[in-house]
Amino acid sequence: MSITSPNGVQSLESLLDSYLGFGVPQTGEIREGFIVADRNGDLLVDIGAKSEGIIPHSEVNSLSKQQRSTLTMGSPVRVCVIEPENARGDIILSYLKVSEQEDWMRAVELQKSQEICECEVIGFNRGGLLATFGSLRGFIPASQLGYTNQLNRAESAETQLRSMVGKVVSTKVLESDQEKGRLILSEMAADKELRAHNRAKRLEELEVDQVLTGHVINLTDFGAFIDIGGIEGLVHSSELSWKHVSKPSKVLSLGQEIQVKVIGIDHAKERITFSMKQLEANPWAKLNEIYEEAQLVDVTVTQLTRYGAFARISDEFRLEGLIHISELSSDHIKSPDEVVKKGEKLTVRIIRLDGESQQIGFSLKQVTDAAFMDSDLEAVETADEDAVDDAAEIAEDELMLDSAEIDQSESVAEFAE
Repeated sequence: MSITSPNGVQSLESLLDSYLGFGVPQTGEIREGFIVADRNGDLLVDIGAKSEGIIPHSEVNSLSKQQRSTLTMGSPVRVCVIEPENARGDIILSYLKVSEQEDWMRAVELQKSQEICECEVIGFNRGGLLATFGSLRGFIPASQLGYTNQLNRAESAETQLRSMVGKVVSTKVLESDQEKGRLILSEMAADKELRAHNRAKRLEELEVDQVLTGHVINLTDFGAFIDIGGIEGLVHSSELSWKHVSKPSKVLSLGQEIQVKVIGIDHAKERITFSMKQLEANPWAKLNEIYEEAQLVDVTVTQLTRYGAFARISDEFRLEGLIHISELSSDHIKSPDEVVKKGEKLTVRIIRLDGESQQIGFSLKQVTDAAFMDSDLEAVETADEDAVDDAAEIAEDELMLDSAEIDQSESVAEFAE
């Protein structure tokens, strides 16, 4: 039975619902209600209709732990009407439809305000991380990972990204496009703000000579930037090691955990300088164990002055010493450039070792001095003897290996018989 009204046709049932105070749900309508029961995983919601609506268990199971924790008995909830009445007479509702719309609106606001939001990492792909943003999934590109999560070459990208799954990270919204379903997040942008906030406080807490643990966050040709937890500083190339380091990337990698010593703090410019080599054994302290006076060494001229030429030893320590102008030539000279040039490679003799003053004296003119002929010959003979001994050891090892192979062949032959 139906009753015709000026606006169209209404069923007797809908008129009765209106009379009893029930609002007939419409597809796509947003309603507020509260959860009244859990029926085999389906959530029953009172939305002021003639019967409770249902959030199907398939949707409930797809919710995150955080979302599910808010849907308890008696808790208020906003839902979208999907079907006013299905074949069984049930009202089908969706919590996610409303939640997703609200989250898109929140994403737009956060993009404008650039407030920091917390997201849980739930997966990854080759390009970066997947993270929850309420009911939505956001993407954190690998290039937008925070300083402590920067990918390094020590491990595969997949291993590093996988290790972040399950972690909660601070992010900012870089891009929000509901039409394209595109939500891009940045951990790096959030890191920058947090670090700036904590920087001044952290600077006040630091003291010169402190030894701290940090992570490598950037590598350049002139040094490495180290994060010590909310603030970063520089290890200049000259402070990486007592040994020669051609490039910082040869000894360090992004994300690597290292120990550093604070050697400088500039509060006005908010700059910190670190050293790694000051945590190593100082070669100047054991100078007489590494070198001997009268020893011949190869050097490279690094600087010319009016009183001589500075030269760096061509070994792993690369210590620098002075060839005084009086030790450059047996002839009288007025300027060092009459004998040597910057960058020139020479063989010189060590004539003075002073570890306490960190000074080494070289001589060019005494390289061929007859007084050192016997010691030079002895050094050459010792080197030759060492080479012979090494060759003998190698030959002996090869002989033992051949014998082992023969024994193994004989054993195989016996087994075959």
